[in-house]
Amino acid sequence: MKKTKKKIIGTTERPRLCVFRSHQHIYAQVIDDIKCCTLVSCSTLDIELREQITKGRTCEASELVGLIIGKRILEKNIQTVVFDKRNKMYHGRIKALADGARKAGLIF
Repeated sequence: MKKTKKKIIGTTERPRLCVFRSHQHIYAQVIDDIKCCTLVSCSTLDIELREQITKGRTCEASELVGLIIGKRILEKNIQTVVFDKRNKMYHGRIKALADGARKAGLIF
């Protein structure tokens, strides 16, 4: 029997916060799946973040990405999102990003 997972879909009122983690960096973007567009994005490769961090693979860098993406989406008057961590476990850098977004004021 094949195991299936529920597909996470973001709406205009509650978009999807999608997180991708590679070995060196972490990327986050807020996506409206109804309109098929990315509202905001942030990663450890952003210029404003590269000045503050030395390595992109730390939990501190991930928390800063969460803070920045939270601030950017709050500027667009969106407070609630759906968290999409894909098939990754909720710990380490993924958890740090989520905690940073919550510190910025996002609700999920």
